[in-house]
Amino acid sequence: MLAGDWRRPHKDRVAEVELEPGLVLESADEGFCGAVVAWDKSTVTLEDRQGATRVFHLEPAAFLVDGRPATAVRPSAPSPSGPLLSASGSVAVRGASARVARESRIYVEGVHDAELVERIWGHDLRVEGVAVEYLEGVDHLPAIVEEFGPGPERRLGVLVDHLVPGSKESRIAERVSSPHVLVTGHPFIDVWQAVKPSVLGIGAWPEVPRGTPWKEGVLRALGIREEPGEAWRRILGAVRSYKDVEPELLGRVEELIDFVTVPPAMQD
Repeated sequence: MLAGDWRRPHKDRVAEVELEPGLVLESADEGFCGAVVAWDKSTVTLEDRQGATRVFHLEPAAFLVDGRPATAVRPSAPSPSGPLLSASGSVAVRGASARVARESRIYVEGVHDAELVERIWGHDLRVEGVAVEYLEGVDHLPAIVEEFGPGPERRLGVLVDHLVPGSKESRIAERVSSPHVLVTGHPFIDVWQAVKPSVLGIGAWPEVPRGTPWKEGVLRALGIREEPGEAWRRILGAVRSYKDVEPELLGRVEELIDFVTVPPAMQD
């Protein structure tokens, strides 16, 4: 995806995409966008971020994927027996509406972090009634914790980029941690790195010289002349399930979801 002439669309060509749980499709006619939660011989069921579901017919060029026309088709191999799984690998709850939001919250550093969490764990979070918000920078964390007022039934989980010993992020985390606040994180400089390079068609994420803005440095090293926001949309579009994300991120997000949803007495 991030190699070769991936920016040039193929004219008069409609791609086929195989249905799989968590695949995000947008209806070409109605603009409804959601993740695949079920399908049969002629229809597919999509669930949007609010938990609403819609059924669409599997017709040629009926959907958009990353803004381009696509034909959704059933998998060539028979679906495995057993329950349908969500993008995170958990058992999908068919027809479930979004639960009323808990007082507990999960915070992430920025918009890209929130979008990646939504892509993988969106179904799980709606079922559990957990809202995800973003900090707009870890420097704001102490003020957010103070304003939030954590308690036994009002827990706060925080996912931080580049949480390594001795970093600024680790020092801030130590200041706010408590029995009702869990700050955890991944070792990556930016959440982009949590997406496996192989998913994007590259061997590895480029090394960026110290002092160079990381996203801009990565795009420059890959020879991509796009704004980071546009490049991120393509990166996120390549993520279909937990298999496309590094385990260092998967484990931390699962830990945060458990922290804000499991009663404190059961965690002791």
